[in-house]
Amino acid sequence: MFAAMLLLIAAGTGNAQTELPDASSRSGRPRGEDVPLGLKEMLARQKVERDKKDYEELLDRGEEALRLAKQLETSFEQNKGFASQDKARLESLEKVVTKIRKELGADDDSEAEDMTSSMQPVEEPKPSNVEEGFKYLQSTTVKLVDELNKMTRFSISVVAIQTSNNVLKLVRFLKLKK
Repeated sequence: MFAAMLLLIAAGTGNAQTELPDASSRSGRPRGEDVPLGLKEMLARQKVERDKKDYEELLDRGEEALRLAKQLETSFEQNKGFASQDKARLESLEKVVTKIRKELGADDDSEAEDMTSSMQPVEEPKPSNVEEGFKYLQSTTVKLVDELNKMTRFSISVVAIQTSNNVLKLVRFLKLKK
């Protein structure tokens, strides 16, 4: 009889536990239901708009890098050497391409080298002089912008990361050769 009472009490306690509200939130509702549907939709819309804006900024940075590379090549052809503003343009180009790389998901040089070493390498230009360096810089920047334009805001292009690495190497080469 005592055992039967224990069974009834245990069964009653088991039912009481299943009827208790979920303690995962203050209101007792499960966490997924804390945010009203309208708020969820608004947050999702804001995220989509932010992603679109970030993608447009990435494309704008690519165009800015292309503009700077063209200016550098034109300046070099006209002056047959480095002009005073070319150093500032090289610095600006390096900053812009570094921002592009970060937005593509490559944070630093060593990480990008590790990631891209297992992939098929993009043809890396090896200039022998400053004149070739400026030509390669312009053509490699064009390749980078083409890759950025092929991407969608939902994709990441390893080729774009590799090409941005090549642009940065060329910029550093030119900074040393000035």
